[in-house]
Amino acid sequence: MKNLYIDFDGVIVDTIRVTYDMLNRLGVDSNDFDKMSEFYYNLNWKQLLSLTPIINDGFNAIKKINETKKFNISILTHVNSLDEAVAKVNFIRKYCKSVTIIPVPREISKTKMIDSKGAILIDDYSGNLKEWEQSGGISIQFSTDLSKNKGFKVIDRLDKVIEMIE
Repeated sequence: MKNLYIDFDGVIVDTIRVTYDMLNRLGVDSNDFDKMSEFYYNLNWKQLLSLTPIINDGFNAIKKINETKKFNISILTHVNSLDEAVAKVNFIRKYCKSVTIIPVPREISKTKMIDSKGAILIDDYSGNLKEWEQSGGISIQFSTDLSKNKGFKVIDRLDKVIEMIE
């Protein structure tokens, strides 16, 4: 069985688009690190997750992947606060009871939290994917637009990983 790590934001749920829309309405400059950090730290994550769409039937795709018995699945997600971690865990548990959830403090690389050697990461952020490959992992980029290839294999549905990995 291969270890499969799936990012949450921008892969399973569309929190990236929703929060960026909120930031634009508030007039927060995305280059202002302090204001961005404060925004994400103080965000009501439970409310945000209740309003955010699931991307391409993500949770059913995870169940389908799990049924193949080819992967040990974990959701590996960056978090800005303990409240965010709690909200994400509670939200995920509504849909998936049997996956491991690993909240990663924003300041720490995902590659520092787990052993990525030989493991697969599905993520929308190319920076995470580059680090993953540099530490011996297999990177797959998630994008709803398959033409947005940044040097990685790209999928737009999580269950497409089943066909990619033998």
